[in-house]
Amino acid sequence: MSKQALILIDIQNEYFENGGLELVNPIAASLNAKKILDRFRAENLPIAHIQHRSADPDQMPIFVEGTKGAETHENVKPLEGEKVFQKYFPNSFRETGLLDYLKENEVTEVIITGMMTHMCVDATTRAAFDLEFKCTVIGDACTSRDLEINGKTVKADDVHHAILAALDFIPADVINTEEYLSA
Repeated sequence: MSKQALILIDIQNEYFENGGLELVNPIAASLNAKKILDRFRAENLPIAHIQHRSADPDQMPIFVEGTKGAETHENVKPLEGEKVFQKYFPNSFRETGLLDYLKENEVTEVIITGMMTHMCVDATTRAAFDLEFKCTVIGDACTSRDLEINGKTVKADDVHHAILAALDFIPADVINTEEYLSA
């Protein structure tokens, strides 16, 4: 029997309006993540909130410990007793206690939401797959931003969907909030 845990990756104020690294449609993504979070709370299943932190605030003056930008957004704020992990790398497993927490709770499947699709969601999903977890990414509970390469701008929607398509190819099942909640 599969046991699920929810991983909410970096749904922090820096990614919202007036944050240091605003994404496209972060409110909509966070509200979908909240719907999934509400289900996990109601069913008393393991929840892991991930918060990114700047390793060097002089080089990366966002996600600085103690600032409003580093705080989890109010839509998905952790409740007393919910597990919170701070990380300094895109992969939520690297140098955190996330793997131990999932093993202690006998988790076999992770449900992944968060920010940014092209960075921390991608890295964490691939790491979870490598660690032999069944992975489900809630695509509309994640978001991204415009990226640039070789003088060309790749729109956030294209970035987001390209990464989700790549994840859906092997390491994860990618579904939307309503599909997950109706299953």
